[in-house]
Amino acid sequence: MLAAGLGAVAAWNEMPARCYYMPSDFDLQEFVLELMLSSSLVVMYKTNWMYKTNSFGATEILEVLKNWSERSIQVIVVTDGERILGLGDLGCQGMGIPVGKLSLYTALRGVRPSACLPIDVGTNNETLLNDEFYIGLRQKCATGEEYHELLEEFMTAVKQNYGEMVLTQFEDFANHNAFDLLEKYRESHLVFNDDIQGTASMVLAGLLAALKVVGEMLADHTYLFLGVGEAGTSIAELIALEMSKQTGSPIEECRPKMWLMDSKGLIVASRIDSLQAFKKPWAHEHEPVAMLLEAVQSLKLTMLIGTSGKGATFTQDVVEAMGALNEKLMIFALSNPMSHSDCTMEQAYTWTQGHVVFTSGSPFPIVELDGKTLVPGQSNNAYIFPGFGLDVVISGAIHVSDDMLLAASEALAEQVMEEHFAKGLIFPPFTNIRAISACIAAKVAAKAYELGLASRLPHPDDLIKYAESCMYTPTYRSYR
Repeated sequence: MLAAGLGAVAAWNEMPARCYYMPSDFDLQEFVLELMLSSSLVVMYKTNWMYKTNSFGATEILEVLKNWSERSIQVIVVTDGERILGLGDLGCQGMGIPVGKLSLYTALRGVRPSACLPIDVGTNNETLLNDEFYIGLRQKCATGEEYHELLEEFMTAVKQNYGEMVLTQFEDFANHNAFDLLEKYRESHLVFNDDIQGTASMVLAGLLAALKVVGEMLADHTYLFLGVGEAGTSIAELIALEMSKQTGSPIEECRPKMWLMDSKGLIVASRIDSLQAFKKPWAHEHEPVAMLLEAVQSLKLTMLIGTSGKGATFTQDVVEAMGALNEKLMIFALSNPMSHSDCTMEQAYTWTQGHVVFTSGSPFPIVELDGKTLVPGQSNNAYIFPGFGLDVVISGAIHVSDDMLLAASEALAEQVMEEHFAKGLIFPPFTNIRAISACIAAKVAAKAYELGLASRLPHPDDLIKYAESCMYTPTYRSYR
């Protein structure tokens, strides 16, 4: 299933859209949580549907896009439905993710209400194929050359119909396609992969904020990632890039501070012949290590990042071993959903007697420790990608560069204040997310202008005010 959600000026449904988004303006954090938990409901509310087979050629896909009622498209969120969160291949039912993401573009970043155009090319989920009530195409997914031809046709049609300045966000593609597609199109199209780039930028922002509590510089710490998929490797790479920027050292000299661990153990040089290409830059010289506890003790870690999705991997002995090595350690338990979290917030604080900077991929309850109330902070990509999309609009960026990702991380980290740190937070509260998005957009846009990637001229004098002026606000017109 290839599905694309198209961000557009939806004048025909302007009134119900205002009714939908006006409540979110009052409690954005609740809106985000509800949307993450029940995006399928948003699909039913917001989406018109088209189903087409994967035998279409480039001209037919282009005709479908031309037949879409909206002409002013700013953002496309596209998925093939193969890796929906921790749920796997959902076929056409994965459409809730791109629609949900576009709803967040509207609520958090101010893009006008969105319409969605799904193109169904099948599923490999046998349960769905055998389900008499499955509404999608009953055929296996395109693979290999056929799959890449379909994506090429889609990307070509998007550029032909909407021009070069529409942002295409790849969402929930499986590892074996995600890295290849991003690498293939990042120089020729305006593309962004939230699972790779958005997650990395988000985590780097949390790390930059956490260092204000822990102390020292990025290069003074040693990091281990449990889980070597899109998230783990992309986070490690962006941290290494920021470290290279801070120290002036080549990135090759910064990568050895990052250690990655998969199901077969620590990624080390002796395994390099059997590793996938995206894992090879992280194969450092070290004896093989199979267990996480052994890796913690051997590498003398200061930071542990979980992206495996396995659940309960940061056990008490592992966390206590890190606590014995550090006065203040950092634990980012990013695996989703909550039932698969690497450890809970309460466990992290209890096992370290509160000497930890903690964030998670899922929202946890408030923790009371020694008379102090600690508020859970969620590492949520919704902090990053809406502001990134707003940057594209205000700058007319033609490509997304790594330096723009670093700028987004730095801008978000700058929004965390002392009162947030006092509550255990390393991200600002969602209550001010639209102002945060404007700040991120302004800093990323400034970087796009600096790099010569911005096409919207002249350069606005005040990028923050300009970003705010470009935001959609769900209010009714006054006729008096």
